[in-house]
Amino acid sequence: MKTGVNEALLLTLVMALVIYFCRVFPFLLFRGKDTGAETDGKSSGGRAAFLNFVEKTVPPLAMTVLAFNSLAGPIYENIREAVPVLAGAAFTALVHLWRRNPLISIFGGTALYMLLKRLF
Repeated sequence: MKTGVNEALLLTLVMALVIYFCRVFPFLLFRGKDTGAETDGKSSGGRAAFLNFVEKTVPPLAMTVLAFNSLAGPIYENIREAVPVLAGAAFTALVHLWRRNPLISIFGGTALYMLLKRLF
């Protein structure tokens, strides 16, 4: 039993270090370097262009991957699970395109998903 506790503590420590490194990595990478964010509006070339590209593309890309990942499981595992999931996702997308309000679309899609989950 003691071995299980020691292993759990070791794994917790390792994961804490991994998470800490992931949070600190950008600050270590860009420490003391010019990123093109001068006050006069001039950029320093390729590095600033790369950072602007990453800043604009990574968040939508990450959200798209997460959305497809959350939809893939129920569709491949059980078709009965796919109906509420797909209906909730479609409702969320349509309401967001209509109202352009993430709060309304996410809460509405979640409510529809929960309702359909109860019915199916």
